[in-house]
Amino acid sequence: MSESLDIDRLQDLNDSEWARAEATYSARLVSYISRRIADPEAREDVLQETFLGAVRGIGRFDRAFKFEQYLFGICRNRTIDQQRRGTRGRGLGQKTDEGELDLFDALPIAAPGPSSIMRRNDLTERGNDLLAEILSAWVAETWAAQAFDRLCVMEALLLMGRRNKDLAGSFGLRDEGLVAGIKFRALKRLGVLAKERGGGEELTDALANLAATGTSNLDIADTWRTRRVSCPARHWLARWQTGALDEGAAMFIQTHAEDHGCVPCNEALGALDQAPRDMKGLLGRLRQSQREVLQSTRIERKDTPGGG
Repeated sequence: MSESLDIDRLQDLNDSEWARAEATYSARLVSYISRRIADPEAREDVLQETFLGAVRGIGRFDRAFKFEQYLFGICRNRTIDQQRRGTRGRGLGQKTDEGELDLFDALPIAAPGPSSIMRRNDLTERGNDLLAEILSAWVAETWAAQAFDRLCVMEALLLMGRRNKDLAGSFGLRDEGLVAGIKFRALKRLGVLAKERGGGEELTDALANLAATGTSNLDIADTWRTRRVSCPARHWLARWQTGALDEGAAMFIQTHAEDHGCVPCNEALGALDQAPRDMKGLLGRLRQSQREVLQSTRIERKDTPGGG
């Protein structure tokens, strides 16, 4: 979702613009808070404190960042504050160590296992572990480049075993030659990543053979599925669930979760559904308290020397 809020109007404490901000972000904030705080009243308190903090600090907003980053940064801090006050329940059993609280991690996937896998004696096991690592690295690169058509194509080819000619129309590509090109370049890049990680001839040869013949002694579909190399992190699923993603990312997550039927991701989406559904009532209460905050902040500005 592109930035559509008017920062100037937000800084002027415009009621309607702040109402738009609340309507745009409240559901996602609630999903985020609910994964870390079990008590519904405490969740609502954190939501209100988040917008209160946003109003108080909007005059110092750094436009080098997105408003979304600003808002979720405040929410993260308020959530931690609430947990430290004793509300440590977790709505979805999610870990709350700080490494998992950042909504803006570039990587959409879980980190692979440690590189100590290379010390294992069994070549096939070692090859599959390294394959999972390089597949994850390729997914991360492709996601960062926002090349979601490539990601969709490769998942369909490698995970689902679909054919080139079937995929062109599915993902809006001109012809199956484009699908073949995506596959060739992706496998070539995977070979480079394997060499960079000391993958040895066995793995690089297997990838080269896959590019040339479509066959390999490594079970790529099993590795892709069991190691969850392309499963989006929960915050991406939450954003997709609320319609808050750009078209490309939304297309990939829909394909991954719905068309390919990823079980762990569908379980996560079901858990996210446990977040409060009474958004209309919640927004009404938030809007009422926020009007009071905006009004008192406007009064404070007028009473401050040099205030407008």
